[in-house]
Amino acid sequence: MNLKKIILIIEEITTTIGNKISWLVILMTFTAFSVAIFRYFFNIGFVWMQEIYIWMNGLIFLLGASYSLLHDKHVRVDIFYRSLNEKYKAYINIIFSVLFIIPFVFIVSKYSIPYVLKSWFSFEKSREAGGLEFLYLYKTTIILFCFFLFIQSIALIFRCILVIKEKEKKIFFKILKKL
Repeated sequence: MNLKKIILIIEEITTTIGNKISWLVILMTFTAFSVAIFRYFFNIGFVWMQEIYIWMNGLIFLLGASYSLLHDKHVRVDIFYRSLNEKYKAYINIIFSVLFIIPFVFIVSKYSIPYVLKSWFSFEKSREAGGLEFLYLYKTTIILFCFFLFIQSIALIFRCILVIKEKEKKIFFKILKKL
């Protein structure tokens, strides 16, 4: 299997998740608005409703991180990077992916897997009365975050390799679906 095909498969997964998770922004906004209306106009509060928009925010962050990396919209200290040519950018992306993103993913994975497993074994639920029941499912998104960010980092590294080998001119080139 060639690099472009691997990149395509990974980025289709990332795009699908990113597109689906982006709808949570609208739902989260509506939920937070509803919580405020119920609380301040009707003096009614639902713990589960407050928790759900906090959970949605976490899902957007955790599952949207790889989508941000895919579209080069992640946070970067961009003092010199933007003025460099694509080959140097490719080297920088590989170095920083290998030195920072991938170790970060492994460290988070190492500490989150026991944390998530403990939650699953006890079928952990919210500590708040009236809160959401399935906290263990929510905590599982930490592991999904690590997995999706890792595979998207691999796709980015593969893109950069293609630029360095001069098989592509730009890091964020378009891949045709039929390879």
